[in-house]
This record gives sequence, C-alpha cells and structure tokens, in this order.
Amino acid sequence: MIQGISHITFVVSDLDKTATLLTKIFDAKEVYSSGDKTFSVAREKFFLANGLWIAIMEGPALPEKTYNHVALQVKEEDLEEICSRVRDLGLEVKDARSRVEGEGQSFYFYDYDNHLFELHTGTLEQRLQTYSRTQSHD
Repeated sequence: MIQGISHITFVVSDLDKTATLLTKIFDAKEVYSSGDKTFSVAREKFFLANGLWIAIMEGPALPEKTYNHVALQVKEEDLEEICSRVRDLGLEVKDARSRVEGEGQSFYFYDYDNHLFELHTGTLEQRLQTYSRTQSHD
C-alpha cells in the first residue's frame, strides 16, 4: 500500500537556477549534488523542503504550459511572504481560478521550465465541507 510521497522530480534546463528558486521560495536545503557524475539519467540535485524530498534533474524544459501542477500547502499567514519571493525572482504568475468561499486561497506560478506550482492554504477536509455546504444550498 502507498505510505505517502517518496519524492517529486522535476526535469529542468538549469540546475543552478532552479536550485535558487527552491531555496529562495520554499526554504529548501540542498542535500545532494551529483556534480558532473550521472547516477540516474542525468545530472541531478536533491533538496529537502520541510521534510519533502524534491529532486531536480537536468534536461529540456516542458514544451508548453498546462494546468498540471503540484500544490504545496502553506499557512495562510505565510502566503503573502512566499508570493513576494516568487515575484522577486520574476517568475510568471498565473491568474487564480474562481473559488468557492471557504476552500482556501491559492497562488499559482510557473517555474523557468513551465512547471506549474500552486501554493494553497486549504485542506482536503475544508474543501469537501465547503462543496457539501454549497451543494446543499442549490
């Protein structure tokens, strides 16, 4: 059975540029760099962000932007500070989708290689409760 997420890997065109993104926005700590060696399919770096293992591997950027994304939970009181870090790096911010009140706030941005990230303040339980209340009022 699944026990949780082992790690998330992003293929990126510039390891150092993405390393800066991970450390500046997510306070990630670099714990490994393959340097010029290739143990997997390409040069890579590993990071820990609040216990989450994020791997970046050198390769071509995604050819286009989509809504496929990774949503990372953040505290509501930290959202604006993290959003400011994103803007400071000049990353492209995506307009948020319309929200039902009570499902949490979201902030979307693309990295340098067209990966979409969502910073989200809500939980699954909150969203399910919100949707249930909204459906019962229809």
